[in-house]
Amino acid sequence: MKFPSIFKTSSPQRFAIKPRYYDPVKEEIEERTSRIKKELEEEGLLSGENSQGYGASIRGSFSSYRGIKPRDTSVFNSTAMIRTLLFFGMISAAFGYIYIGPEIFTYLTYFALIVGGVYFFFRFKKKGKK
Repeated sequence: MKFPSIFKTSSPQRFAIKPRYYDPVKEEIEERTSRIKKELEEEGLLSGENSQGYGASIRGSFSSYRGIKPRDTSVFNSTAMIRTLLFFGMISAAFGYIYIGPEIFTYLTYFALIVGGVYFFFRFKKKGKK
């Protein structure tokens, strides 16, 4: 009976052989096509990079498209900044509760309302100038 464990125990490795098949017809076809492509490239009838006639490479095609609107890089739109502010708010609430008592929640509520009011005041003031 095996007990559950958080450590992985090693198991014996199994021998697994994957056979390779040799197909002489396929090998001959690939050799002939590569030889013909090489001859056509030397004659200039076939370009070296796009030998199959496809269009330009897809690499970089999406990044060169300029129709995407740039992101708004405001400090308050950043998720990391909001997460940091919430973290410091919880830490200050915990230490304030230890040192001051339940009145800290009243103080923090007033502080958050004042900061939110100032933020929205300047935000709407910018929209009024446009």
